[in-house]
Amino acid sequence: MRLGVSKEQRLKVALLEASPDLLAYFRRRVAPQDAPDLLGEVLVTAWRCVRDVPVPAEEARMWLFRVARGALRNYQRGDRRRWALADRIRDHAPTAHAPAADTGIEIRDAISRLPSDLAEVVALVHWEGMSLAETAQIVGVPASTARGRYQRAKDLLREALSVSTAPISTDADS
Repeated sequence: MRLGVSKEQRLKVALLEASPDLLAYFRRRVAPQDAPDLLGEVLVTAWRCVRDVPVPAEEARMWLFRVARGALRNYQRGDRRRWALADRIRDHAPTAHAPAADTGIEIRDAISRLPSDLAEVVALVHWEGMSLAETAQIVGVPASTARGRYQRAKDLLREALSVSTAPISTDADS
């Protein structure tokens, strides 16, 4: 057995010295929030392959950059796959036309003022197109409870909207 510094100790020193440069390497190539995660991947990979760390310090540094390059290439492949999947989904998704920002603002405001359990039932039924039975299943309550919440929400919405949606009489009406 050789005397001297262990591979683990050499790797630790190499990582301490190279980490700032590896992080900068990633920051120049990916979104800033992803760079630390990629550096973490390099650290994990390096420790898994500690027996492969070259002996000279400069070779160990270059080895770490090769590991970093591999992590970056994996990241980029995954990124391309995610974008391709998003494109495929976008191409096959039905085109939805969003209403104007001010369309239904009174109703959305009234729903947002409902207690959260009632607002959730209304949203699932009217925005997601779920039946009351499906809504009950999603929310995790009996169907009778979902029906009761829906009725209570309708009553509260009717009350909240009756003031704001009442016809305004004008002089022309007289």
